[in-house]
Amino acid sequence: MRRNAPYTKMIDPEEERKEILRHYRRLLKYAKPFLKDNDAKIIKKAFNTSLEAHKNMRRKSGEPYILHPLAVAQIAVEEIGLGTTSIVAALLHDVVEDTELEIPDIEREFGHSVARIIEGLTKISGVFDYGTSQQAENFRKMLLTLSDDVRVILIKLADRLHNMRTLDSMARDKQLKIASETMYLYAPLAHRLGLYAIKSELEDLYLKYTDTETYKEITNKIRQTKLARNKFIKDFVSPLEEELARQGFDFEVKGRPKSIYSILKKIRKQNITFDEVYDLFAIRIILNVPLEIEKAACWSVYSIVTDFYQPNPDRLRDWVSTPRANGYESLHTTVMSHTGQWVEVQIRSQRMDDIAEKGYAAHWKYKSEGNTGGHESGLEQWINKVRDMLDTNNSNALEFMDDFRKNLFVEEVFVFTPKGQLIILPDKATALDFAFEIHTQIGTQCIGAKVNQKLVPLSYRLHNGDQVEILTSQKQRPSEEWLKFATTSRARSKIKEYLREDRKIKAEEGKTIVEKRLQQLGIEPSLSNLNRLFTFFHVPHPQEFYFRIAINKIEVKDIKEEIFDHNLVLERVKNDHFDQKSFDKEVQKIRGVTSDMLVIGENTSKIAYSIAACCNPIPGDDVFGFETETEGIIIHRTSCPKAVELMSNYGNRIVKAKWTDQYELVFLAGIRIKGTDRVGMVNDLTKVISNSLKVNMRSITLDSHDGIFDGKIMVFVNDTSHLEKLIQRLNRVNGVILVERFDS
Repeated sequence: MRRNAPYTKMIDPEEERKEILRHYRRLLKYAKPFLKDNDAKIIKKAFNTSLEAHKNMRRKSGEPYILHPLAVAQIAVEEIGLGTTSIVAALLHDVVEDTELEIPDIEREFGHSVARIIEGLTKISGVFDYGTSQQAENFRKMLLTLSDDVRVILIKLADRLHNMRTLDSMARDKQLKIASETMYLYAPLAHRLGLYAIKSELEDLYLKYTDTETYKEITNKIRQTKLARNKFIKDFVSPLEEELARQGFDFEVKGRPKSIYSILKKIRKQNITFDEVYDLFAIRIILNVPLEIEKAACWSVYSIVTDFYQPNPDRLRDWVSTPRANGYESLHTTVMSHTGQWVEVQIRSQRMDDIAEKGYAAHWKYKSEGNTGGHESGLEQWINKVRDMLDTNNSNALEFMDDFRKNLFVEEVFVFTPKGQLIILPDKATALDFAFEIHTQIGTQCIGAKVNQKLVPLSYRLHNGDQVEILTSQKQRPSEEWLKFATTSRARSKIKEYLREDRKIKAEEGKTIVEKRLQQLGIEPSLSNLNRLFTFFHVPHPQEFYFRIAINKIEVKDIKEEIFDHNLVLERVKNDHFDQKSFDKEVQKIRGVTSDMLVIGENTSKIAYSIAACCNPIPGDDVFGFETETEGIIIHRTSCPKAVELMSNYGNRIVKAKWTDQYELVFLAGIRIKGTDRVGMVNDLTKVISNSLKVNMRSITLDSHDGIFDGKIMVFVNDTSHLEKLIQRLNRVNGVILVERFDS
């Protein structure tokens, strides 16, 4: 969060000093149980260093800047469970970036570990080429430190969580950029490191700032149902508590509502309403039992739960026998309550609950106590895989981030080698991913696989319980095609690495072929002659040209003497010239979009823009502008599927945009409608559209199956309020169950 904001409120220095001390004492109170020897002195020294470094700085909200590092340290201790080194690093995490202090100063005063963590947290400065991404470079730098110390990532998550909690005071474009970065990388990282509470809060805060209306709507519905929900939970757990107590279990029962973001995700994924989300909340039964009987105790409690309530056989998840790759252990079942509602019940030990809440930090706490139940390897294996990927991945930062993210937010699939060894891969992993998981050489020479004794192709998608045997050939080589179905970072980075090397070798061969051809023609292989050659064949890079020659994509016989005639080249370029501005004007004319409909940037000057086809924004939508290299500014909805990636990787190219008050133009919008089928339904729907609001309809498609219809209607509307009125009226048509907008 950037600093030195103007502060207009009257400042009481004494009151501020007291507030800072209150935060500091609270931090020490939470840290006290694990402090040793000189820990308190080191923390005090870090606090004083940070206080001095940030003494004249304020956050955008106007509060003293020191409250931010104190809050980050508090989250690190209280919510993640980190120790003294992390507290010190959290207190000092911004001093190198914001003051004269440098990494060697930190190392001299606080030691190597703290200095290394802070170095990982300090952003790269400098000028980056247009088209590259400073954000992606900084992400990569931070992730590279995962090889040395995972605490860098954990403190960064604490830093990001506090920034998200205090995002109100930031400008709108900054809110969108920070929220999108959070959703792009930090929420998936929290998930992968087992920090479920932090992951859920980050997702909810992302929704709060990018789709505020939806966030408020779901929040209000959860609030309205709170009393009824609490009564329901009390009635549901009452007989379970009695039986658990009767059988002598030491336990605690918690009821927790589903996160706002996960409710919305379920609504969208399953095309249902809020009222149809059956697992709106979960009951968690936490057992205080010795390590050696944890598993048996969880299954005993499962037996008690299913004695009282009928389980859904398709919703049993046993992560006690086989923990998830991030160390998560729990037994989940979904049961039918006596009132006809489905309820998810999670059964776990206190140790499992600590690991579920505090993830990586709790995992290592139990490991150091020799109290892990033998299940610690999953998380360690993942960290080792990440380290391996970081060591071998030499692609550009954006590609690197894309590969890294693919392996963050996924479920796992459990498969076996022919000798019965368990291999855990991301869901949707293929036989090819399995081959690279075993060994790089097996991956590069893989020609197929036998799954459960049946021959399958490399693209075969693995399922839980599959036994996989890889077939290889020394003549086999990776191809571009493999990237279409390789899903793991390891497989993709190894394939890309091979293809890059192969491309280099072929380019060298191509270069030799070109040089021989030029020699035959008596043409000097000078830089200017080679540039004419690349220009003539429309190839941007020499290596790409030589590669195309080597694979016969460009025929060597097409290199002729006339190419090097300067006048002929100019004529060709002139004939091939494409007028981008004229094209943009034509598109805008067809769409009915004019430059005075949006205010873009900091001032009120009008800038030419085009509308993104991926999310089809209309006036009234919350939008932002994205500055492209070739197409000018493109307007997207903040809830656009591409928004997260654009704002995360190219925050410097995001511009503010808002609609002006114009109602004379119409925009195309899509409405999805669902209900019970009856005679005259189409007639009733089209009447509402045509008569009541004078809306023009472009198309309507309705499919009916077993008495339920599902349809899509494309209509022309002025803005979001016009569309909302239409949706409200369609909702009142007899038999209609659901009406919602979709991205056309």
